Order: sequence, then structure tokens, then C-alpha cells
Amino acid sequence: MAAPAPALSHEAIIQASWSRCRAFGLNHQSVPAFDQLPAEGIAQLLESQHSLVQTTHQEVLPYYENILSNSNCLIMLADNQGQVLTSWGTQRFIEPKLAHGFSAGASWMERCSGTNAIGTALACEQAVHIEHDEHFLKANRFMTGSAAPIFDAERKVIAVLDVSSDSYLPPSHTLGMVKMMSQTVENRLILNLFRGEHFQLTFNTGLNNLDSQWAGLLIFDETGQVLSANRRADNLLGLRLSRVSIESLFKVSLLELLNQPDGLPFALQASGSNRFQCLLRRPQQVTVKARVFSEPAPSSAPAANVISLNTLHFGDSRVEKAVRQAERLLEKDIPLLIHGETGVGKEVFVKALHQASSRSKQPFIAVNCAAIPAELVESELFGYEKGAFTGANQKGSIGLIRKADRGTLFLDEIGDMPLPTQARLLRVLQERCVQPVGSAELFAVDIRIISATNRSLREQVQLGRFREDLYYRIGGLTLELPPLRERNDKQALFKRLWEHHREPTQWAGLSREVLDLFERHPWPGNLRQVSSVLQVALAMAEEQPIRPEHLPDDFFIDLEMEPVETPEPLTVDLNDVEDLNRQLQAVGGNISHLARRLGVSRNTLYKRLRQLES
Repeated sequence: MAAPAPALSHEAIIQASWSRCRAFGLNHQSVPAFDQLPAEGIAQLLESQHSLVQTTHQEVLPYYENILSNSNCLIMLADNQGQVLTSWGTQRFIEPKLAHGFSAGASWMERCSGTNAIGTALACEQAVHIEHDEHFLKANRFMTGSAAPIFDAERKVIAVLDVSSDSYLPPSHTLGMVKMMSQTVENRLILNLFRGEHFQLTFNTGLNNLDSQWAGLLIFDETGQVLSANRRADNLLGLRLSRVSIESLFKVSLLELLNQPDGLPFALQASGSNRFQCLLRRPQQVTVKARVFSEPAPSSAPAANVISLNTLHFGDSRVEKAVRQAERLLEKDIPLLIHGETGVGKEVFVKALHQASSRSKQPFIAVNCAAIPAELVESELFGYEKGAFTGANQKGSIGLIRKADRGTLFLDEIGDMPLPTQARLLRVLQERCVQPVGSAELFAVDIRIISATNRSLREQVQLGRFREDLYYRIGGLTLELPPLRERNDKQALFKRLWEHHREPTQWAGLSREVLDLFERHPWPGNLRQVSSVLQVALAMAEEQPIRPEHLPDDFFIDLEMEPVETPEPLTVDLNDVEDLNRQLQAVGGNISHLARRLGVSRNTLYKRLRQLES
């Protein structure tokens, strides 16, 4: 992957453009030709670019009315051949004899119109600002203009946006605005192309510009493969992003990334030294399937969002003990601390406690202390007065603790809370009052606080990273949730999660082969990993039973038990089921190992065995 090419200096751009103009046989006295298309050619041009024009007009320009408010400005959209598609704004400043050059079908390529914002931006494939006397043709020196190319998902120039006027336009402001506009068009084209079918990751250097059009945008599928990215993402990461794994871009596993909260900012470390603020948006498009009326109606199933304590365990004694202990403290003012590895279901457990308590009709506020930047934890938790700090919302914020008033506040990964914030939280727990940042006023709160961590807080206390007084305040009762690999109710759990994620028409279930593989798997990502694997498998299997070939490749990595030495390749007739089964027995049933020795994919081998046995 090559790093994005460095931008040319303004002087180099103008010099190169003037040299090209001379090579085209132009001189300063030449008249712009514009190479106007005939009427039928214009109709075909506009038909072919209808989507681009509509996207720009309906989804982009409304956000940039401040440009159009300048009555001397004209915004033009041209294709990658410099041919004008349409324009917005005023044409009053245009020389009458050149008016045809600003209508649909006119070309602003340098060979016929000399150095100009549109043609020169296309020639150098970067944004440019052309002053009056920088136009090669004197006929064009009545105006100034800024233009920026628009790239598609394949990094090919498909169009250019231009802002022109006869008055002085500040180069930095106008050039920056037209860059932003072109980036907005690119973002909209990417989002419209995938239409919410895949995961979207927006990222930038800070929270205050995370929602801007100048943020990096990545589209990736459930396997973590990047399907598309905008140029800002290229620039932030220093790479050309095309069909790469998102795990190669950030120091995070796919499972951890997919389990980040939807719409809540979190931090990610890039493969280099840069740290970005991010937002994850999950696929929105839901396939509507016809109901099969011969099957039971799905409405009889319990609501997906209602979690019962009885559904948390299926026979595992350790989980059952945690549930029973928590039940006894439901209405007691005794804080709970839930301990367990990432993905064991700590938040699900706490939600079930909230639903079973008398606070169930009140707010449940979950806060991942590790996902909020250290600088923003206090303002997010305790709220702030308007104008309390640079970038603060002008209306202020009541904070997450006050939002949880009369309900439950769940502090996940509390071990990652900064020490100064720990001191303020301790005061809230002692006084049951919140003081917003920048305010002298105290607000009373009635909250049930439940905390969770995947690390030993005792060790953190000894290391001086967690306050001892806060540890004893939040740890009235510590409950341990075991990792999935240690639970003895796994089979029932797998079937319950399958039931939770399947579509109403998916009744075939899990094959015996898959249940055996699930039983053997170490599940380092615990219940989150099971859910992710099942969602992919259900999508692949559709209405068939889930078989090994429907499982994602990453699932098999933890099951690999390969010998250190490179195995000798095998020559086996793939149509001979007896020979294939003998070889499979010889490698202890390891399909992946046998597939590599045969030089075929694992899925091919699975399908071949199934076809021959049927």
C-alpha cells in the first residue's frame, strides 16, 4: 500500500499549467473554445451524471448556503472531462461573450480554456485556487476561482466542484470551503453506494471534529475487510485503503471493535503512533422476508430487549450463584462490583438486575469508562455549565449521572477511570449529590450504581492506580462471572444465542459438527464472540442447518493444532469419499490441516465430503 502522494506547491501548479498551455499551442490572446457539446450530447451527459448532480444538489449544497449567500459567487459542477453539468448561484459577473462557457456541456479543460480552476484541478488532481492574472488566457482574467476534484471509491476522479467570482475571494477560505464541499460529495457517494448495508467507522483527531465532513470514513463488512474509504481516511492513516483488514489499521481486534457502543465516541490507537476518536455505526438495512404462515408466529417469543435473570444461566453453578446473590441485594443500598473477562456478559447481567428491580421503569445508563477520553470523563459523567471550557455546548450538559437519576448507572471498565475522576465519583457516592464542571451548585441524585471490571482492582489499588477508599465503596459485594470456556452449560447457551439471533424462517438449527466445534473452542471473546460467529453463520446458512463451512475463517484460528514441521502435500482423488475419510482420520479430524495438504480451501473440502456422503 503506497502512501498518498504529496501535494504540489501552488507555484509549481501554475508553472506546470502554463507550460501545458503553451504546448497546446495557446497564447495569452487566445479565445476560450469551450468545445460546447451539441444538444443531444448534453442530454446524454446529464442523464449519465444524474445521480452525481442530484446528490450534490439535494444532500450537499444545503449545508453550504453561506457560499450561495454571496451574490457574486457561482458554483459549478463539472465531470472528469471538464464538461459543465450544472451550476448554482449568479452568472451576473460573467462576460456576455463568454456566457456559453458557463452552461451545460461547455468544457474547461486546459487545452481549450487555458489555466483555470476546473481544468487545472483535473490536470493535477488536487484542489487549486486561480487568481485573476494566473489564468493563462487574458479573456478569463475577469474572475478568480477555487476548484477541487471529486474522487469515487476507487480513487478515480469523476468530477470537480468550482466556486468562481469576479471579486476577490480569500484563497485560504474559498479553497478550504471547496475542499470541504468535494469531500462531502465523496462521503455521500460512498454512503449511498453501500446504503447502510455495512459497518461505518468515522474517525478524526479530536471529538470536536468527529461529526464534521472532514472526518475519516471507512466502510467495512462483518469479516473486517475495508470495502471503501474516503480520502481523508487515507490521509489520516497515511495509507491507500483498498481491500485491507481493519485489524491491520488499528490496534484492536474485530470482535472488540464490533462490540463498541453504537453512536458513542471511543478511542482507537492506529498501527502507528496516532490516536483517534471514533464513532461506529452498524448496518441499518434490514431484509424484509415473507412470513411463512405454516410456522408459529414469532410474536409469542419474549421481547428481545427484556432480559430475565432466569435466562442468564442454564445449569452452570457459578453463574447461578452470582444470580441468586444479586437477587438478594436487588432492593438493598449495597453496591455491586461485577468481575469477569471481556465479553462474558457483564452488561447483560446488570441489565437483567435493573429489569428485575423496582427501578425497571427508570433510566438505565451504561458508561464504558475506557471508551471516553480521560480529558472528557468528568464532563461526561458530572455534566458542565455552559461555557465551562472551550468547545463546550452552549446549553451545558446535565451529565450521565443525573440522566440516571432514580434509575441505574452502570460503570463498565471502572478500573480505567482517571484518578481525579475517581475522587469526584467518591464524593457523589458519599453525598448523593453532583456538582457539574464549572458550577458551584449541587444537584441531588437517587441512583443505584453497579460497577464492572475485567482486571483485579486490588492489584490496581496496590499499584496506586485506583483509590482504595473508592474500591471499598463500590465493592460491597463482588460477583464473579466465569469465562465461557469454564462454564458447564455451554450447549444450552449456544442454542439460546442461536434462537436469539435467527430470523423467523430459520428453523434448521446447529448441526452436530458445529456443536462439537463450539464445545472444543476456547472462545477467548466469550459470549460476544459466540454472538458474532452465529450472526455470520446464520447469514451464510440462510435456511439450512449451520455447518462448519458457514462459520467465519477467524473462528478456526483458535482451533488450529498444526505440527511445527511443514506437512507433505497429498495427492488424493477428491471424488473418492473413502480415501478422503481415511486421510481425515489420519490427521485427527482436522479439516483445515487436511485442506492445506490437499491444496484446497476448507469450505471446498467440507462441501466435497458432504456431496459424496449424500
